[in-house]
Amino acid sequence: MRIGILFGGKSREREISFAGGRTVYDLLDKSVFEPVPIFIDSLGNFILLDWQYLYKGSIRDFYPSDKYAKKKSPSFQVYVESITEDIDEDFFSQYGKQIHPHEFKDHFDFAFLALHGPFGEDGSIQGILSYYQIPFSGSGILPSAIGIDKSVQKQLMAEMAVKCAKSESISRAQWEASSKKERFARFEKLSQFYENKKVVLKSVSQGSSIGVRIYPVWNYDTFTESIDRCFFIENVKRVDWESCSYPEKVQFIHSICDINEGLGIPVYCGTELILHPDDLLTHIDQTFSSGAIEYIRLQSLQSDHHVLIEEFIAGKEFSCIVVEDLEGKPIALPPTEIIKKTDIFNYRAKYLPGISRKITPIEVSESKIDEIRRKCEMLYEQFHFDVYARIDGMLTEDGTVFLNDPNTTSGMLPSSFFFHQAAEIGLSPTQFLSYIISRSLECRMNDGFFPHAIRKLIDQLEIKLESAHIDSSSKPRVAVVMGGNSTERHISVESGRNVFEKLSSSGTIETFPVFLTDLGNESFRFDMLPLNLMLKDNADDIREKVLSYKPSVIIDKIIEQAKEITGAFGKSDYSFMPQQITLDELCQKADFVFIALHGRPGEDGALQKQLESKGMAYNGSGILSSSTTINKYVTNEILSQHGMLIPAHLLITREQYYTEKDLILEEIKSAITYPLIAKPADDGCSSAVKKIDTPEELQLFADSIFRRDYILDEITSGMLGLAPNEEFPQKDFFVVEELVRPNGADHFVEITGGMLTQFNEKGERIYEVFEASEALASKGILSLEEKFLAGEGQNITPARYSGETSRNKEISHLVKEELEKAAKVLNVEGYCRIDAFVRIYNEARPEVIFIEVNSLPGLTPATCIFHQAAINGYKPSQFLEKIIEYGQEKIAGR
Repeated sequence: MRIGILFGGKSREREISFAGGRTVYDLLDKSVFEPVPIFIDSLGNFILLDWQYLYKGSIRDFYPSDKYAKKKSPSFQVYVESITEDIDEDFFSQYGKQIHPHEFKDHFDFAFLALHGPFGEDGSIQGILSYYQIPFSGSGILPSAIGIDKSVQKQLMAEMAVKCAKSESISRAQWEASSKKERFARFEKLSQFYENKKVVLKSVSQGSSIGVRIYPVWNYDTFTESIDRCFFIENVKRVDWESCSYPEKVQFIHSICDINEGLGIPVYCGTELILHPDDLLTHIDQTFSSGAIEYIRLQSLQSDHHVLIEEFIAGKEFSCIVVEDLEGKPIALPPTEIIKKTDIFNYRAKYLPGISRKITPIEVSESKIDEIRRKCEMLYEQFHFDVYARIDGMLTEDGTVFLNDPNTTSGMLPSSFFFHQAAEIGLSPTQFLSYIISRSLECRMNDGFFPHAIRKLIDQLEIKLESAHIDSSSKPRVAVVMGGNSTERHISVESGRNVFEKLSSSGTIETFPVFLTDLGNESFRFDMLPLNLMLKDNADDIREKVLSYKPSVIIDKIIEQAKEITGAFGKSDYSFMPQQITLDELCQKADFVFIALHGRPGEDGALQKQLESKGMAYNGSGILSSSTTINKYVTNEILSQHGMLIPAHLLITREQYYTEKDLILEEIKSAITYPLIAKPADDGCSSAVKKIDTPEELQLFADSIFRRDYILDEITSGMLGLAPNEEFPQKDFFVVEELVRPNGADHFVEITGGMLTQFNEKGERIYEVFEASEALASKGILSLEEKFLAGEGQNITPARYSGETSRNKEISHLVKEELEKAAKVLNVEGYCRIDAFVRIYNEARPEVIFIEVNSLPGLTPATCIFHQAAINGYKPSQFLEKIIEYGQEKIAGR
């Protein structure tokens, strides 16, 4: 069955939709379904997308291409609505093929909707598909229209006597037409109504916590500004703008144009529509240069029609996926409690691994969980939802259950509630997607629009599902090891989960996840994970459950209720219990160990040493190379000795620092100068990488990284500029290095380059160096969000070394030669990622300044190495299989 995956779209949630569409594409059972990627751009065009583009980090990394999007400032990436050139057939042919709704049936049999927000969840696309008789996933037109509008939901819930926060809404038309006096009267009324407590302000049609703000209402200015922001309106004050430097102005424009936290682009400045960030910066500069205007009012082209004002409910926050059983009866899966650092479960906390904690089931009494589930099931039925929904709520201290924000779809990233809770009843993401498609077909047939055609699809699917799964004993067995104890452990879980799921959905490899705990002195504990533990989104939660696993009475009850679903789509021998195993048992159960660890242990050669002692094949570099590249200082010293360029650097140890502090600070000042970079020598994922401007900041960094107590106090965290829940490691040494600058180069780029090693016919190792990605850091240093949060990073693959095609190709070749030379010097094997800066001069050979080498690079869904491998024709599962193939040939002594 051809499954058209519809993703992207016109809403502000298009990047999460893009990432979710990629997840569905990867995780569909390839022995049953043929995934067909249908990308919808922000103008509403449908594009049958070439698969390579699925593995870009964000939509803006490829669409529109630089040919159309380029302006005077290379730091701005834009969506297609910002280009002014005509869009024709040639434009779409770069990415695939434009198709129209009347052509859908020529390309797919069923539409899987991975869309979010307006034009995706509101019934619009459901109406188009119904008109053209294409069955689709999830709810139909009416419940989708209800599910998108928070203000309508509130009215209906009140009429149904569903307990929800008291609220009222303001329309945009009312707000724009109201005078200052009328606004102040509304403010005073609200202040009395809410008794000076916090209020929640929401844009009614947005998801992913976009347009949600929590404020105390007793300040009138804050109240009006927050209402404006929920309508995506921003006032730029001349006094603030003129006090900014040029880089600060660029950063401000970045924040304004951000579709998650800002207004997005295009914007109206008065009656003038501004399409591009460059033009917005110029317009503000020119407008304020006259000196006559004190502020500029910016209004997003993509606004909202109402803002909802509701009381703030304190308590335990939860989210519950409700699915239908085979007969259409709703079953609420175990609700998940969300523990976060801030009041709002925001975009960062929802989608960046390790920032929040999701505890399933919510830690309350069994009777209270039953109550939450009953209320969610009742609301599901009363809103006439189909197939599945996600319902959020709060449980107050006195035990009252409040429901809010029912959603007809859910995020579909690997650790989203959608997959996370399905795993609690024993369904893998691949199995759950199969069930959603099957159940959606039943619902569409029951809608009665074209039942005979759908009946035929259902019959074909049942036959295919029955015959698809071959005996797993004939498949190679791959253990995916994830977790560890480093500050990179959460990213390791995300990498490991992604490797596991991509290999599993291929249908040709039998995989099982293993969690590693470092016990010290190169001693490790291994635990085989059931899916319900692997899909916890936080490594600490997994470790906690592994070490003290207790069966849950309420989950056992839900498993029993869902047994018809799991019996038809799951594995009959599925175990919900973690199982501790020895290294010997691991090697008996697996034919290959895929190490998805980051930092120590994992990248330091310690685990590799133990696996080699057992004759076990594994991925990546050997013991000596791993133990070298884990240390950034040693790595760069070796590269420098072989004539390669590195930043000036010094290694600072705890003992040196506390016995010779003044001498060390003076040496740093003379040898490197400020500003400089300070970072751990043996951690990655941007952990604790800081730009240091003064000796005082360096002392703060050193005292923090050398601290004895694990907890870093809030004042110090604030001074270090750490985000909520961001960890700062404890180390015995760290590196300071010069801040790499252009130094008069005509062009200057930061790159990250991946590669793959293979054996040729003579048994010699050869390097396949990929096109490097150009990394654009919004604040000078790539953040954790820019590396791993869907839609946040700006990574352009291939890197733009020159505007002239032949020169760009020449420079790329020379850069790849340098990267390969470094990999050979360090004896890197299997695959790796190398980070560097490149200075480009008009005629001279480019200078490549090496920063670090990762022997086990991150393999999260949006990581750069997958974009790069795709250019060379490797789908992610094929790339992973190549890594495995090399490891197997290496251990066999090729």
